[in-house]
Amino acid sequence: MAPIPPLEDVLARAHVVALPLRVRFRGVEVREAVLLDGPAGWAEFSPFTEYGHAEAAAWLAAALEAGWEGFPAPVRTEVPVNATVPAVAVPGVERVLSSFDAAHTVKVKVAEAGQSLQDDVGRVAEVRRLLPGAALRIDANAAWSHEEALAALEALAPYGLQYAEQPVAGIDGLARLREEMARRGLDVGIAADESVRKEADPLAVARAGAADLIVVKVPPLGGIRRALAVVQQAGLPAVVSSALDTSVGTRAGAALAAALPTLPYACGLGTVSLFAADVAAEPYTARGGLLDLRTVDADPELLERHAAPAGRTAWWLNRLRRCHELLVKEAAPGSSPPGH
Repeated sequence: MAPIPPLEDVLARAHVVALPLRVRFRGVEVREAVLLDGPAGWAEFSPFTEYGHAEAAAWLAAALEAGWEGFPAPVRTEVPVNATVPAVAVPGVERVLSSFDAAHTVKVKVAEAGQSLQDDVGRVAEVRRLLPGAALRIDANAAWSHEEALAALEALAPYGLQYAEQPVAGIDGLARLREEMARRGLDVGIAADESVRKEADPLAVARAGAADLIVVKVPPLGGIRRALAVVQQAGLPAVVSSALDTSVGTRAGAALAAALPTLPYACGLGTVSLFAADVAAEPYTARGGLLDLRTVDADPELLERHAAPAGRTAWWLNRLRRCHELLVKEAAPGSSPPGH
């Protein structure tokens, strides 16, 4: 890990913004983030508000890597991305898809609180109707029980699923579900997301044989270089995804995808299209289903226009301070990586 820059330097470069979304996603309607004007480029610190300081510290480590160390060398010049359909009602699916230039692969959110399996089936069926040739994925964010997951996958598999992302919670839960799916002949891959980024050991799911592939995100793994190491050691195919990042944070995700030795799946890096406002003058969205590796800078006028209210700015800067303190402590010899 590179030396941690002084707190005063980080705070002097910080800009807190509040960006509205086009549609509610993951329970969020306004995405707040801290943008850092680092010496190596712009970086983003935006852990979800419910995360504790220990978990959020990894996100700060990732931001400091991007802003003060920069990105590793790429091995490709473009990154394929998927469209993402939140848990909208069927009539809203076409409007959501129209905001994406990434129709070759679509991820559909399922298992939303307050909704039913019928809602999920309707949403997936509508995507398949609109895009009959697209690769189709679902993401349950660990919300299903074992029996709910089996029922849902049996109902959704006929629509041709590439994989199901974190259908149940925990590594043991994934392993049990995967075993039962094999017994029933359900030919749907299992992708681990929360069982990578929220585990003390992100490699445990691979050792347990509980997934066919892993989803990796730069912020919760503590940066691009650490994420590259996780993928290498896991020995499983990887899908790079975002955490509802602004254009600045999404560019870090693209840097990870561009640096991976192999990239067998389209990446979940298209969520900038869900924003009604952004910090970049030219939002970092796909063209022809691909992201290029152009430099992404935050625009000063947009930072000012979308500045968070004073109370929220103070909240975020205090959070940054607390996370910085944890990183300094964790940087001592023999300490674990941030958030793990």
